[in-house]
Amino acid sequence: MADAAEIQGPIASPARRRLRRAGALLAGAPLLAGLLQLTAAEPAQAAPSDSVSVALDTMTPSAPTEDDTLTVSGTVINNGRQPVTGAHVGLRVGPLLNTRSAVDGIAQHPNDLRGGTGDELGDKYTEKFSKLVPGVAEYFSISVPVDELNLGKDGVYSFGVSVSGKTSARPWDQMLGIERTFLPWQSSEADTKSRTTFMWPLISSVHMTARTGAGERQTPVFQDDELAKEIAPGGRLAQMMDLGRDLDVTWVIDPDLLAAVDAMANGYRVQQPDGTSKAGSRENQDVAKQWLAGLQKAVTGKEVVALPFADPDLASLAHTGTSVTGSLSHLKDATDVAALTVKTVLHVTPTTDFAWPVEGAVDPSIIKVATSAGADRVIARSDSLRESAGLSYTPSAARPIGGGTTAVVADARMSTAFEGDLTRADSSTLAVQQFLAQSLEANVQKDEQRSIVVAPQRTPTASQAQAMATAVKALQDGNWSQPDTLTGAANAKPDPDATTRIPSTSAYPSSLRKRELPRSAFEQIADTQDKLDNFQVILTDQSRVVTPFGRAINRGMSTSWRGQAAKADGFRADVLSYLDSLGGQVKLIDKSETKLSGRSATIPVTVQNNLVQPVGHLYLRLSSTQPTRLKIGGKAYDEQPVEVSGGHSQSVKFTTSANANGRATVLAQLYTEDGQEYGDPVSFDVKVTEVTPTVMLVIGGGVLLLVLAGFRMYTQRKRAAARQAEEEGPDEAEADSGDDSGNPDAAGDRLSEEAGSPAGATGPDQPGDPAPDTAPESADPSGTGERVDR
Repeated sequence: MADAAEIQGPIASPARRRLRRAGALLAGAPLLAGLLQLTAAEPAQAAPSDSVSVALDTMTPSAPTEDDTLTVSGTVINNGRQPVTGAHVGLRVGPLLNTRSAVDGIAQHPNDLRGGTGDELGDKYTEKFSKLVPGVAEYFSISVPVDELNLGKDGVYSFGVSVSGKTSARPWDQMLGIERTFLPWQSSEADTKSRTTFMWPLISSVHMTARTGAGERQTPVFQDDELAKEIAPGGRLAQMMDLGRDLDVTWVIDPDLLAAVDAMANGYRVQQPDGTSKAGSRENQDVAKQWLAGLQKAVTGKEVVALPFADPDLASLAHTGTSVTGSLSHLKDATDVAALTVKTVLHVTPTTDFAWPVEGAVDPSIIKVATSAGADRVIARSDSLRESAGLSYTPSAARPIGGGTTAVVADARMSTAFEGDLTRADSSTLAVQQFLAQSLEANVQKDEQRSIVVAPQRTPTASQAQAMATAVKALQDGNWSQPDTLTGAANAKPDPDATTRIPSTSAYPSSLRKRELPRSAFEQIADTQDKLDNFQVILTDQSRVVTPFGRAINRGMSTSWRGQAAKADGFRADVLSYLDSLGGQVKLIDKSETKLSGRSATIPVTVQNNLVQPVGHLYLRLSSTQPTRLKIGGKAYDEQPVEVSGGHSQSVKFTTSANANGRATVLAQLYTEDGQEYGDPVSFDVKVTEVTPTVMLVIGGGVLLLVLAGFRMYTQRKRAAARQAEEEGPDEAEADSGDDSGNPDAAGDRLSEEAGSPAGATGPDQPGDPAPDTAPESADPSGTGERVDR
């Protein structure tokens, strides 16, 4: 300090002092700029950085043990505009996570640099890059013995892969990007293991229509050929079957999927835009056979749960369907046919006492509907049946909710871990590690064994299914969990402190309610069922219609229609239209005006059957709208039973009687045995031209004149004969008289010949007698517009 004081020199003048201050400001400007730059850089580093992105594509093993070597691999990409120099990728072990919420926080922000990243392992476990060129992906792979990670207490650790380096704008070593995930650590077998049930869903969308071929096989018609793509090698359902084969899971199957694949394997047709159909390929038939054979092996020895046929939307039924009469009966039918379908196709006996509402969301009305068809176990989810007692742990899945019903509550965090786009390897890896982390966190919460159920999305994509399989396999190889069946979870001892209160109807998520089937859908289904009931009673082989249309009705209320309102309406409309067209194949043939001459006649009415099977149990009723003029069978109407062979027509004849001339309208209508009208009526006019009393008087007068003329002629001839006898004398007269007396009919014969009548005209067929009212009936039906003569 003394040396400094000595070299200060004389005191500067005011002008010199101002000059010095200006110089100091100019000299400090670069330093101030640097400080400002550093200040600005800190928030940028604290916030998620887009300068370099890290993708952790693989992490094996997912749940390492003491003797394992952990290998991580992935890519880094420089997203900035300037090269990154002196870059290296390192591994970071973060703090132990003590709650499931902490796992949620990291999963939501895996690239956040502000989180607890932990210290980087030494240079020995890094991968270096001299330069990261903008836009160019660089691959890395780092392996480290697990004992080098310095893990302590069992539990879930935050684990990150970071990239550090320098840029021209920031020429010092800094962390430019990170991806964080989880490292489940259970060093040895846990004293208490969770019993974990993983539901493995085999569910697809609706593929089969109600249409079938006319032959004995009734070849089914598909909407499209998309199912063939799903079950082909590499397809979604093919991968689900292959992946699930080696896993300890509970298979949850929609029987409609099995029915569709089985139908495809035995020959099928595909509907075309113009309304026709074409035969499905032989290659697809072979694919269907192979998939079924593989599935039969995959489910052997595993629990199989059969959903009601076509996976009906229970929430839609509860909220809108129950207001339409008969809707619940379809759920009962779908449940009854489910077990038979699975047993027939897979040769295993499934469990059918589970109901699975969409996303496990329940309310009292859903529980009521779900159990109405016989299911006494409802699969709910913990984000619907929320804990209200403030438990510090995850309780077991089984919850008795009254009435002999058990709610099996799936864990929401683990069930939703595989949603979203998992086509990227890093997204898939994060999903797997998050699932395992949640499982381990749940297990360490309490020393008592609990049952955990995982109910993933109904139709996972191929990439989601692959991630699910990886997670289940890692869980099975881990030290804190053991597999269980869905029935086992339902039968486990319930936690007395767990909630059993079903949320109110108002608490049902609005996002799910917006996607439900509307009331109009169930009204359309009810209309279809009414017409099916009316149609089937006339058939000799009802199964040809009841089975395909019954299953089509089930498909019309499938859960798979959520979010596809237009397609769902089109499907149900097509079912109804096709049923109408079949019913219209049995009908009355139109008839034009019929002329009736005489007081009585027979009128034929023709029934046509264009179906391939005979119909019966029908009655044809012919009614006169003017019974005072024209009666049918002596009354206002008459009816007769009808039976018609397949592809044939049958004429039914009715006796009519006329009381007056004129035109009368007649109505023909088919009825079923239970009195329901069948098909459209046919009306036609009958024109009556009956013989009148005036005509009869004219005819009678003509006959009387003929008789009088004959009598006059007879009298005149007798007189002439008498005169001739007088003129000829007694001998000739005697001779003539003897001739007459010898043949007393001779004179009468001659009289008849002269009168122009044939001999023997005194019998019943003589012209003077009236003719019968009705001629012998013809066995042939009346033609269109034909004249019916008595």
